[in-house]
Amino acid sequence: MKQFFNLFNFKQKVDYKIEILAGLTVAMTMIPESLSFAILAGFPPLVGLYAAFIMGLVTSIFGGRPGLVSGGAGATVVVLIALMKSNGLDYVFAAVALAGVFQILVGLFKLGKFIRLVPQSVMYGFVNGLAIIIFMAQIEQFKTVLNGESVWLSGDSLYVMLGLVVLTISVVIGFSKITKAIPASLVAIIVVFITVLVFNIETKTVNDIASIKGSFPPFHIPNIPLSFEAFQIIFPYALIMAGVGLTEGLLTLNLVDEITETKGNSNRECIAQGSANILNGFFFGMGGCPMIAQTLVNLSAGSRARLSGIIAAITILLIILFGAPIIGQLPIAALVGVMMMVAIGTFEWASFRIINRMPKHDIFVLITVALITVVLHNLALAVLIGVIISALVFAWESAKRIRARKYIDENGVKYYEIYGPLFFGSTTAFLEKFDLVNDPDEVVIDFKESKIMDMSAIDALNKITERYAKVNKTIRLRHLSDNCRQLLQNADAIIDVNILEDPTYKVAVD
Repeated sequence: MKQFFNLFNFKQKVDYKIEILAGLTVAMTMIPESLSFAILAGFPPLVGLYAAFIMGLVTSIFGGRPGLVSGGAGATVVVLIALMKSNGLDYVFAAVALAGVFQILVGLFKLGKFIRLVPQSVMYGFVNGLAIIIFMAQIEQFKTVLNGESVWLSGDSLYVMLGLVVLTISVVIGFSKITKAIPASLVAIIVVFITVLVFNIETKTVNDIASIKGSFPPFHIPNIPLSFEAFQIIFPYALIMAGVGLTEGLLTLNLVDEITETKGNSNRECIAQGSANILNGFFFGMGGCPMIAQTLVNLSAGSRARLSGIIAAITILLIILFGAPIIGQLPIAALVGVMMMVAIGTFEWASFRIINRMPKHDIFVLITVALITVVLHNLALAVLIGVIISALVFAWESAKRIRARKYIDENGVKYYEIYGPLFFGSTTAFLEKFDLVNDPDEVVIDFKESKIMDMSAIDALNKITERYAKVNKTIRLRHLSDNCRQLLQNADAIIDVNILEDPTYKVAVD
């Protein structure tokens, strides 16, 4: 009950006019996109709108942060195209529901925090690639179906479409300079809609994509066999969809955090996404995840609370039930113009200004992530590759930091004071620092300024102690944690125990 009363963010001041207008704008931009994604995948068109309603409503109320908008996103739908072609719609619904279960598990086990491992260069590449995708998707709207084939508009149809797009962009730019009280995007859509109606301009409308008239999402149990074979079919699709949805969702959440200078809850967002996708699987929805374009439309309209997302979801449902005849006449050009402005606003132009000051490997990661995003339209793969490259570079740079200060005291004991992290990347350099043949009979290795990071480091310590033992030389290790002592094969004989000085860090830190 407390959650219900807090969904409108009563703890902070909410401008209800802005939230309602922002929600209406988001709904207008989400309808054609959800329809397009559903048709692309071979689903019935209403399956896309049902997903937009269910995802939007559930995540707006229970999601990880206000301002984030979810719906039937293309990133997750693309994953399901092959399953739709091979096994049909019921298997898709089952996969969507199973993906929701996986996402809830990620949230319950608090694994959403790993989004913090995504470097800034990957974020830049992800956002820039996504901006290009949003923009290029609008170019596709300059096509029409002729004799069953998709062809480019030409002649008067092309000029009318271009003119209306330019009018939309002009209104967005001009009105945003006049006032922020009303979303410029919504004003632009209304202006173009009225212009088309008054002058009876023939142009492409929402009805040209698909009919949006329907009923309340019907309850439907996926009609698939309850067998291990069926589970094997849907499992990989569900797993990939869950991963793609969480990746795009948590990156979008991170982006909203930066824009609004507030902090969202990644684990709560995972649970909300999963719950919405389970409902999608049983209520005729194609599933989805947070949509960065609609989220940016929402934020640019001034929304900072949960109400706008709820309004957007309810608006979509009302349009399905009652408003299809009116919204069906909405000019596609108006929506194209709005989304083009969103793409321009999404692009991180600042990345061009600082690119000369960025390390070369960060530039490489930025460009690689952007290219994979644009070429493959696979956001999860792009981010994963970017993170892997960044991790490898970090490991390589950290491995070069291992050093040893060597000296012999008045008693003839040689000391190796180790500096820098000892882990899988630096073990080879660590082992090369010891002069086994020329060292005196007694050697001390001091790890006060170093840290044992993983099992590779433990293995390196075992190897060095064994080498000295074989030539009958005494070696002592100082300032090791309890974990390291327990893991070393002959710890009792070689470790100088100094409880007052020994650190308490662990081999692996959460």
